[in-house]
Amino acid sequence: MSWTYARTGVDIKKIKRAQNKIGAIIEKTRNYGNNKLGRVFGKFGHYASLIDIGNGKALAFHSDGCGTKVLISQLMRKFDTIGIDCVAMCVNDLLCMGVEPMVLLDYLAIERSDEKIITEIMKGLAKGAEEARVAILGGETAVMPDVIKGAVPGLGFDLAALGAGMVNIDKIIDGSKISVGDAIIGLESSGIHSNGFTLARKVLLEAAGLKIYKFIDELDKTLGEELLTPTKIYVQEILSVVSNYEVHGIAHITGGAFSKLKRFKDYSEVGFLLEELPPPKPIFRLIQEKGKISDEEMFKTFNMGVGICIIAPKDCYEDIISHCEKIGTRSFLIGEITQESGVRIEIENRTLKI
Repeated sequence: MSWTYARTGVDIKKIKRAQNKIGAIIEKTRNYGNNKLGRVFGKFGHYASLIDIGNGKALAFHSDGCGTKVLISQLMRKFDTIGIDCVAMCVNDLLCMGVEPMVLLDYLAIERSDEKIITEIMKGLAKGAEEARVAILGGETAVMPDVIKGAVPGLGFDLAALGAGMVNIDKIIDGSKISVGDAIIGLESSGIHSNGFTLARKVLLEAAGLKIYKFIDELDKTLGEELLTPTKIYVQEILSVVSNYEVHGIAHITGGAFSKLKRFKDYSEVGFLLEELPPPKPIFRLIQEKGKISDEEMFKTFNMGVGICIIAPKDCYEDIISHCEKIGTRSFLIGEITQESGVRIEIENRTLKI
């Protein structure tokens, strides 16, 4: 039997319906601040929420967490990298709207007050903040033994954060300028990042029975080490690219994977054809093989080696790729914007519709 995300209890279609209901419920609250400091603008459900603070500038906010990757941290008893993931999940989404991340507030909910674990988690947050060049202003630590239960008794925790940044209103990147013929550039991921872990865990640890400390030849490291590889932070690359080149859209390939491209505009107006994706990293091949997972399901769940997509005029894609690689991030021309709506992925002489 093949595995799917829905089979693990994470049904993307149901989540999308719930998100639509959330949007309808909170929509009217967006007017409450209009006569105060900030006017809320932009659509609900994009990568960041925006308020106008005057002088042609906006503050942007995004909150996120690390998902069930925290369970791998607990199983490995290694807590000094998960904070990097938390920072990355916040700042990478802010970057998608051309926002320069500035500050972070964290929220740590933990099963018991363990000074060593808390300290290690905070070290990871600080390391991620240093890489992203954001200040951690403070946060909240809540000890909730009756609520928080983890993969290992006594080691349970969840970690989330709110990130904020600033952008000139006339520089906001919302996908409205995307047009047929634009190039889609993929920036290499560091691995599985912080999404799809419920499916990855069920397949690798439960169905396949692999041990977290098992050395996997094709990974050249233990399974746990691979799964805990921190999410790549793209602050340097993206801020540099948007400062030097015309960019029409940026997508962080996280939950829902390449379906994230549908966030731009009314996606029935244009389509996204991905036809030159890099070969998947070994971790993705391992998950697919052990779970007998279809190609469609893989590309709807995992980043498959591409952490960020930049959409830009075709005549500058080579310069953008060269620019990113000078900074130290491999990037590829992976596709183009077409007239046919939806997200299509060409792989092995087949076309997948995501």
